[in-house]
Amino acid sequence: MSNVKKYKSKRLKTILRGLIIIIGGFIAAYGLETVLIPNNVSDGGVTGLSIVASKLFGLPLGVLIAIINIPFIWLGYQQIGKSFAVFSVIGIVSLSIGTSLMHHIPAIIEGDTLLVTVVGGIILGLGMGLALRNGGALDGIDMLAVLLSRKLPFGTSDLILFLNLFVFIFVTTIFGLQGAILSAIAYFIASKVIHIVEVGLSGSKTFKIITTQPELMVETIRDRLGRSATYNEVYGGYTREKFKEITCVINRLEESKIKEIIHEIDETAFVTVYDVAEVKGGNFRKNNIH
Repeated sequence: MSNVKKYKSKRLKTILRGLIIIIGGFIAAYGLETVLIPNNVSDGGVTGLSIVASKLFGLPLGVLIAIINIPFIWLGYQQIGKSFAVFSVIGIVSLSIGTSLMHHIPAIIEGDTLLVTVVGGIILGLGMGLALRNGGALDGIDMLAVLLSRKLPFGTSDLILFLNLFVFIFVTTIFGLQGAILSAIAYFIASKVIHIVEVGLSGSKTFKIITTQPELMVETIRDRLGRSATYNEVYGGYTREKFKEITCVINRLEESKIKEIIHEIDETAFVTVYDVAEVKGGNFRKNNIH
């Protein structure tokens, strides 16, 4: 009976993820058809290529998005997995259908280039972020970047930027230089919104602290922030002196407070800070800062 409940719960979660991805696809389509495209602003990646091809050849945008993404979906299936490929198909189909259904909706913003890029980028990023957060994708160029990063000495983000440079050069053939620049700005804004949707507004950070007063530091962090910490023994590369390195994961909103604590206890402490994509388990929770 327990296994049946687990199966039903897992199936419900899968359906819910699929529905959210569909919503994400329609949100992105709305941003394209009511804000960006009517104002001669494009998107990056496969969607950007599809927009340009649609203008050049007079073909439906939704059809082009679906067709051009096919090899990238296959790539995602081979390199990332079946689940990601299935959810990406759901997302891309939703985006394709959404652009077709919303093609004749009047633009909600016209003329104001700054407002167009900001609002269009936010709506587009929200839709794409919802898809990515739930295990799918609305654009195939990210999959290509992941594959190339395994073959070339460059990071995924660098390759995404590099590939999109060619997309925006291609965009100039239809929208001109100004349109390409505005498209790049909208794409940049969308990428930031995607990050917020995936990680959240608060996010988390890891602080690694080497101090002469580790016990007092940990006790103060626990008292003021309600955060626990761990110790690692580390050695100076030159002096071979042994230190206790403190590791503490905090909410991003608590960053200024922990810096204040560090400065108060040991101004000479050696501190490194890392962004954290996800935190689970333990006693990681928001506490009142005092």
